[in-house]
Amino acid sequence: MTGDRVTGDRVTPERRTPTGGGASAQHLLPATRVMALGTIASRATGFLRTAVIAAALGGKLVADAYNVANTTPNIVYELLLGGVLTSVVVPLLVTARRRDPDGGEAYAQRLLTVVVVVLGGLSLVAVPAAPLVVDLYGSWASPDQQALAVTFARFFLPQIVFYGIGALIGGILNSRDRFAAPMWAPVLNNLVVIVTALLFLAVVVPDPTPADLTPAQVWLLGLGTTGGIVAQTVALVPSLRAIGFRLRLRFDWRGVGLARAGRLAGWVFVYVAANQIAYLVIVRLATAAAAPSGEGTASGFSPYQYAFLLFSLPHAIIAVSVITALLPELSGHAADGRLDLVRASLSQGLRLASVLLVPAGALCVALGPQIGVLVLGYGNMSVADARFVGVVLAAFAVGLVPFSAFQLLLRAFYALHDTRTPALLNIVVNAVNVVLAIGLSLALRPHQRVVGLALAHALSYVVGLALMAGALRGRLGGLDGMRIARTIARLTLAAAIGAVTAYLLGTLTWDRLGVDPLTSLAALAVGAAAGGGLFVLGARFLQVTELSPVAEALLGRSRFGRSLRGGR
Repeated sequence: MTGDRVTGDRVTPERRTPTGGGASAQHLLPATRVMALGTIASRATGFLRTAVIAAALGGKLVADAYNVANTTPNIVYELLLGGVLTSVVVPLLVTARRRDPDGGEAYAQRLLTVVVVVLGGLSLVAVPAAPLVVDLYGSWASPDQQALAVTFARFFLPQIVFYGIGALIGGILNSRDRFAAPMWAPVLNNLVVIVTALLFLAVVVPDPTPADLTPAQVWLLGLGTTGGIVAQTVALVPSLRAIGFRLRLRFDWRGVGLARAGRLAGWVFVYVAANQIAYLVIVRLATAAAAPSGEGTASGFSPYQYAFLLFSLPHAIIAVSVITALLPELSGHAADGRLDLVRASLSQGLRLASVLLVPAGALCVALGPQIGVLVLGYGNMSVADARFVGVVLAAFAVGLVPFSAFQLLLRAFYALHDTRTPALLNIVVNAVNVVLAIGLSLALRPHQRVVGLALAHALSYVVGLALMAGALRGRLGGLDGMRIARTIARLTLAAAIGAVTAYLLGTLTWDRLGVDPLTSLAALAVGAAAGGGLFVLGARFLQVTELSPVAEALLGRSRFGRSLRGGR
């Protein structure tokens, strides 16, 4: 079969006649590579952004006020429209593009109008309600910290409308096989925030408390952070114009199929509401863990937030790229009634993604503390605090493969226009997360509780993946489960050998050279090189056939790429 050509940010199919059904590696991997490159750039600058923010704010009171406030627009946006825009919109746009004479442009313009009206109005209401939102999610150590969080939230809540517009534009681009721009746009956001944080670090006192900040410093952080989101959204407009899409508000909503979108959105709202209720519990447990000892502890919401951002890196680079490339194709197969092709595409995506997700998760488990110190151990963030973030990262990473696989299976349901089943299953996942989080918080000491929260998150998705796979197996008449399980089992065995080696070498490096960012870089380099090499050898010995197309997509025809493919 002839592979797809990559032209600019577009993957152009030359011929698509899959053997045995589903997406081929030759089709999926070029699209995934285009997005992964953008995601790597985005997440690399995101790494730097997280490091600079942590260095500027520290790991304590100011950081918790900033990080909790900065999650509020995401929370409100996801609760109202975010889940819809990132789930059911692409299948609907794909269907409209096939059905409508204008290629679905008017339908997309009506959706854009709904987003602007709903989220614009919500932003106007949310800003005055900032104290209520902040009090709901925070367990504050002092009145000054609470007041600072409210001030930050008032700067950040207007981001809601820009998140929505950006997500819909990204969906329009993805439905037309344009993947790169939505993956590269966050780079601009990260750069704006990095510059903002560096300016803040230059003018703030060491290890600041809420009482230390001047109004000008608060305005700098507030405007700079929101300015990054605005820049990220505006950066998508040229790509939209490049595909000939006209930005236009249309209020002729009646009788054009938006009611179906509303019905699908109802269950997505249930899905997101379950996430947000669980998240509310987690945030309050995390902030309460820091409250008894105030400034003297690394535990609290900020370590949880920083660790989750680091955990999200391999998920975003690998799983999100695969999900985004697969969703339009899954939606097309589902619209044609070809469940066999849906099943085959899903199996291909899961197995190819696992080639990178399994060793990435193992590396984070083995060398989480070293990663934490390397990325965050600067400025007002102490090495001890950064090391603690790495421990939390290791707990999150236990669930990397189940979390990513759950998200991929979720999109298969959305491609089938079924939002009810995932919503009901997600209620169970979040209930498990909350029960485990509360139980571990009661059982562990305050400084250990955030690690327990991360472990609860990981274990809840192990349960969720089992439930999601069982439900989807019934819908598709099978899931190629034995083949997927065999591939993941072999990868896990190979990764375990590499992870043990990486852990021993990383620990030995710290024991000999001490603990600081430079020695953490050495430990990570030595451990990752040795562990990664053993993983590749183990995967080849265990005959993981998916290793070859992934190596070819990543490394092309280089000598190293040929060695990974077994010399072919």
